[in-house]
Amino acid sequence: MGDTSQTRAGRNPAAERHPLFRETPGIVALLADEQDFDAMRRYAPFSGMDGHPAYLRLAEELLRTLAARGAHTALALFDPARFEGFCAESGLDPGTPEARARYTAEIAGRGTTVPYDGQPLDQLLPLLVSTAERRAGLDRATTLLATAGDCADCGEDIGRAAYTRATRALAELLEAAGPGTHHLVCSVPAGDTPLTAVLHTGAAREGGPSGIREEDALHFCSVLAAGIATDSPGGVVMRTEHTERNDQVRGWVLRHAWPRPLTGAEVFTAYCTDPLTGEPVPPEPGVDHLPGILLPEPGDGC
Repeated sequence: MGDTSQTRAGRNPAAERHPLFRETPGIVALLADEQDFDAMRRYAPFSGMDGHPAYLRLAEELLRTLAARGAHTALALFDPARFEGFCAESGLDPGTPEARARYTAEIAGRGTTVPYDGQPLDQLLPLLVSTAERRAGLDRATTLLATAGDCADCGEDIGRAAYTRATRALAELLEAAGPGTHHLVCSVPAGDTPLTAVLHTGAAREGGPSGIREEDALHFCSVLAAGIATDSPGGVVMRTEHTERNDQVRGWVLRHAWPRPLTGAEVFTAYCTDPLTGEPVPPEPGVDHLPGILLPEPGDGC
């Protein structure tokens, strides 16, 4: 656990009561699970704790103390392996509070944090983990796009062109979605761990889609673009929720740099198969598996 608010030399109670003290933000980096906690047990003060639950109780007490001061506090995810790599590169002793504080400031500077507003940690930790995973996926997708090179035929930057097509594809998907609440998942093979992006949105009857978070759209388009740029056999699944009839699931496969519609049978097979074991799973009641919609493809090929 790193806390950037604890890196000041000495304490001055009078200064801490000054209004300016409340304007200094705090960052607390948390060990998310027992495995990460065990990896830090070789260092004090973790070696003296009873386990991960006791560590979380202490962390929650620290967060409440920081919140009581009136200062903004954010949470980051403390990764022991990355921490030791950071210390090795920076020439720091990983057993010191200073090293943990500097690592905390480093990861907070990347923007992978969630604000603390008094919520219990068992609610915040899953959000923190998913935020960190999304940022890691975005970084991987961005790297793939940046290193895709230029087209051998026309000389165009492949990554930039792929992102342009991905944003067009997302617009066409949302246009085709129509009214309802929509949940889109894009998955692209990329080494041992596939890239995955999730987008939740409602589509108004007039004026186009609504409720799209900008960071989610960026992540979705980046993953989709990575699939287009690398010509990977990725895909998109869209589930539309309705209040008066069954939910609808449609699907598309990435082929020739564009999402191509799957048949209803292919959507059923993809949706009713365990992704880890490949075994069939019972279909969810109240769900219709429909063919994907043909999306107008832009005529921008070289």
